Amino acid sequence: MRLLFLLLSFTIAGAAVGQTQTQQVPQQEDRIKAQQERAVTQPGNNAPVWREVRGGGGPYTTTTVKGRETEVLIQSWGDTWRRIRNGPVMFYGGALVVLILATILGFYAWAGPVKVHEPPTGRLMRRFSAFEMTVHWTTAISFCVLGISGLVMLFGKHLLLPIIGYTLFGWLTFLCKNLHNFVAPLFIVAVAAMALMWFRDNLLRAYDLKFLTNAFAVMAKGKHVPTGRFNGGEKMWFWGGVIVLSIVVAWTGLVLLFPNFDQTRHTMQEAWILHASAALLFISVSFGHIYLGTIGLEGSYTAMRTGWVDEAWAKEHHQIWYEEVKSGRRPAAGGAVPAGAPHKEEDA
Repeated sequence: MRLLFLLLSFTIAGAAVGQTQTQQVPQQEDRIKAQQERAVTQPGNNAPVWREVRGGGGPYTTTTVKGRETEVLIQSWGDTWRRIRNGPVMFYGGALVVLILATILGFYAWAGPVKVHEPPTGRLMRRFSAFEMTVHWTTAISFCVLGISGLVMLFGKHLLLPIIGYTLFGWLTFLCKNLHNFVAPLFIVAVAAMALMWFRDNLLRAYDLKFLTNAFAVMAKGKHVPTGRFNGGEKMWFWGGVIVLSIVVAWTGLVLLFPNFDQTRHTMQEAWILHASAALLFISVSFGHIYLGTIGLEGSYTAMRTGWVDEAWAKEHHQIWYEEVKSGRRPAAGGAVPAGAPHKEEDA
């Protein structure tokens, strides 16, 4: 009885397969006939076939391994991504980087650095703790590594390859790619720590609006506007760069860094466009922050390098914070040096 049931099952299955094959033969013949007719009427234009190929399925895919993209022989969006990458992203992104950098250099040549009006008092205030400086420098250095390596990978083919040749450029891009991949997680951790560390100090206050409306006068003419521990411009950098742009580049970067999460090529291509666009904007805006933290604002680099500032500098650039610390309403980072204390010698 079991043998009879087994034979009956094989017979039914064979008949079904035969019927399917019989149905496929006329379909295949019709497809071939249509292609032959199109070759006569529109030679060189076989668009229907290529639409089927790009759509997946049909007689053009024979893989037995099923997955999200295993039946896609031609991924059309790849060409769209290539055109966006080599077109708008490179052109407008590159133009933005050059324009911002040129503007900052021109502004420095015209106005010079912002100087403190009052002479140093010799009394120092602790502006940043050792932990704050460590987090800041970790974020800053990893950001610079990511920015430089990304720029090399994006623009190096056009700017560096003709100068240094294929061999050196190949080694350079290999180094940049690995630095980019392995430094990225460090940046994500560091910037998250920075966001938590300075979240409270960067909450917007009413006096920040006055600073922002007078920002050009402050930078160009040294106008004095009282601010808290961080001024309005620094707060805009914190919320726009440290928070918003960091989230965009970190999230899209993780999509690109870990393709084993089964995302499709289309998803990764869209992530790359967002990642590169946000990164180019991030780099461009960072030029202003780097400028003011080094040569654009007298004493600002020393503040982050040593953690200490003179009271005259603190009162000039962050008067509200200075008064809060001096009155005891808030502690300085590590405590303030009392009035009359001797000048603290900087480490060589």
